[in-house]
Amino acid sequence: MNPQYLALLRGINVGGNNIIKMADLKACFEANGFGQVATYIQSGNVLFTAPETDLPGLTAQIETMLSAAFPPYQARIVLCPAEKLDEIARSAPPGFGIQPDDYRYDVIFLRPPLTADEAVRHLSARPEVDALFRGPGALYFSRLIARASQSHLTRIIASPIYPEITIRNWNTTRKLQALMAARAQE
Repeated sequence: MNPQYLALLRGINVGGNNIIKMADLKACFEANGFGQVATYIQSGNVLFTAPETDLPGLTAQIETMLSAAFPPYQARIVLCPAEKLDEIARSAPPGFGIQPDDYRYDVIFLRPPLTADEAVRHLSARPEVDALFRGPGALYFSRLIARASQSHLTRIIASPIYPEITIRNWNTTRKLQALMAARAQE
């Protein structure tokens, strides 16, 4: 079986911009020879298989494909092999995600060559509101719901690393990990 991947598209179906239907996204991947293509929710999560193992080359191929198929969208993706997604989910800090009534939890996926050490230099956590943790190819960010308007997460938009990241909430990240694991068992 070919390796499994997850393509995390950034900037689609947000605020009425770059609207791409998931059926069209799936068809695009299939038409370009990718196997076992599935999408999950509207934020641009595509699970697929490919014989390719060169991640930078595969990333460039998919970005070129998406930009050509869905103009004026200029595709930027974070590509995660199944093993990397599993590592990111397993490496969450202790207690991350266990108080969903009090905190919002997000995973900030980093587009290589951006590293967690470099990314964290451009972000900050507001004491008593936010918490920021480094992980393998990702950052983990939690913020107190009652004080969400005071969170420093919104500052990420002005950061120079913003084009090199995409954010998924913890529930979505865990669901994607579960979907990938189930596919591996098929």
